[in-house]
Amino acid sequence: MGRLLKTTLSFALLLACQVSVADYEAGLIAAQNGDYELAYEEFKLAAEEGEAIAQFNLAILYFGGQGVAQNFTEAFRWTHAAAQQGHVAAQFNLGALYYEGQGTERDPAAAFEWYARAADLGYPPAQYNLADMYASGTGVDKDLVNAHAWANTALGNDYLGAEDLIEQLEAEMSGDQLSEARRLYARMQIGR
Repeated sequence: MGRLLKTTLSFALLLACQVSVADYEAGLIAAQNGDYELAYEEFKLAAEEGEAIAQFNLAILYFGGQGVAQNFTEAFRWTHAAAQQGHVAAQFNLGALYYEGQGTERDPAAAFEWYARAADLGYPPAQYNLADMYASGTGVDKDLVNAHAWANTALGNDYLGAEDLIEQLEAEMSGDQLSEARRLYARMQIGR
């Protein structure tokens, strides 16, 4: 189908989060000022105390080699820690790390599971990736009905590329499948 699965990690430091941990706040200020070495030290302290946002940002520093040597294994470890605590961008990133096999073995089924968690929490890039994985049967059984419903969900959240995926799916779907997909999408929206 020629679709490109979006696996780019979310690299933005979350500036709007208010966390009471002084170490995290000091790391955030350091990162905003471009002092990634200090940001690394401060995020590491807060991450070791269990702060999910600090774990997420520490993983980003490891992934990009900012303030610390690039280390995909450590990026995976800290992304996993934040994702386990429900950090939605970390859940998405963990899916991407599993999908690409960065810091861990490539595991499309695990990628699908983490994308599903983030998608259920309303994260549009994860909704799109879930649709694409259903469409291709990567990490899950191929299911055009679920693919269409998730692509529509991503489109409803203004995710670029979702409309193209929907058009491609509709070209493959029967009338009955399309009707079923629209009913599923409606049920998904009611459940939110």
